[in-house]
Amino acid sequence: MPNLNSMNILKVTLSLFLLGIFACTGDESNVPTPTTENPATPSTPTAQIPTGEELYLNEKSNVIFDQNELHTFELTLSPSDLQKINSDPAAEEYVEGKLTFNGETIEPVGIRYKGSIGAFVGCLTGRDWANPSGSKTCTKLSMKIKINWNDPEARFYGLKKLQFHSQNNDDSQMRDRLGYYFFREMGVPAPRAVHARLIINGIYSGLYSLVEQIDGRFTRQNFDDGTGNLYKEIWPLKSNGQPFSEREYIDHLKTNEEENPTADLIRGFATAVAEAKEEDLQGVIAEWMNVEEIMSYVAVDRTIRNDDGAFHWYCNGGDCSPHNFYWYENPTEKKLHLIPWDLDNAFENIISPANPVTPIVDPWGRISNDCQPFSSGFLGIQQRSSACDKLTGGWASFTDRYAERREAFKQGPLSEAVVDDLITTWQEQIRAATQEAETMHSDAVTVDRWENAISIFKTQLRTARLR
Repeated sequence: MPNLNSMNILKVTLSLFLLGIFACTGDESNVPTPTTENPATPSTPTAQIPTGEELYLNEKSNVIFDQNELHTFELTLSPSDLQKINSDPAAEEYVEGKLTFNGETIEPVGIRYKGSIGAFVGCLTGRDWANPSGSKTCTKLSMKIKINWNDPEARFYGLKKLQFHSQNNDDSQMRDRLGYYFFREMGVPAPRAVHARLIINGIYSGLYSLVEQIDGRFTRQNFDDGTGNLYKEIWPLKSNGQPFSEREYIDHLKTNEEENPTADLIRGFATAVAEAKEEDLQGVIAEWMNVEEIMSYVAVDRTIRNDDGAFHWYCNGGDCSPHNFYWYENPTEKKLHLIPWDLDNAFENIISPANPVTPIVDPWGRISNDCQPFSSGFLGIQQRSSACDKLTGGWASFTDRYAERREAFKQGPLSEAVVDDLITTWQEQIRAATQEAETMHSDAVTVDRWENAISIFKTQLRTARLR
């Protein structure tokens, strides 16, 4: 597989070229001191040993991902632990703290910052953006909360982890939520996402995107048999068209790691695809996958130009592979499912190649440069046509099914009536929180900039419907 760090560095170039950001303007010294008059700093209940009657022990995760609510979450850390993670966010080291939600507190939980190089660019004091280091300078950084911090059985509304994405590179504050909504509405297993207010030690940090963790709980929620293997960012086939070794698949496993797992299913799938004759390839795919589901995945992905996802084959040293995806293998049905991940660069290339790093050159199913890596964009970044991968090329051969799912997407979830109403509803849901952040933090997106970004976002969606 290619060096994924090189991919992250390419993503960072986007921030440097398009945003011109080398240091955030946030100044934490200007954050207001919490007071009883400040509505952003509600009092934190005293944590107690759970009685078993708590809502977070008895209610399900649909409470957290209720699309009709803008929830507030509070994190409480000791000053020394907050200083510890603020002094080196890129270390992604957990510290102990408390999580408060709806008047109930769960403790201890693990708290850390999260993200690749792109998540930290311009937000740390270190001068080398390619190797993030130094202390935190931006108000918001993406965060991960580990509920089962010291108790493997601990759950919070059935969840083991919470992920708060900062949305620092998305002024519209809509990409995560709408992108995952589209996939799910089209029948593709994908994380749920909502907006959320986050308070840290009594101070309102801002508006985040709360995105569901893809883990064993996710697979059990989304599949009839959710006990199978979940893999992160390993494609079934190498760039040379051959399966990986058993060990290479296992190294990317995110569930069942301690249960003496095998990679028989995904490796069997890869072998069947690799050995299939061209005239048999569609039948092999139909045997191992739900064709309507994967065609829906492709229809959404290509329509919203999720160009930093599973169909962008970045190349490094002659080796090429995609990233930002998961695979799940259902052990009962013996079928595999592709799951989307990391939509922060989706939508932006719909009208034109606005991003110098991510644009996929080829239309769906087309091949360039005789399947050899080629340079694209003014940065000369290397990519390979995704249809050169035998599996992706096989998907592209389902032309009628793809056209049908794409049209269903345009007439359904992407239709003007549905999307405009949804965005308007979400805008009003997060307007006060956006205004509140602007008032408190100098590096927060302003309401004017946010509204302008929403206008651009709607234009991008209108353009997608016409193509």
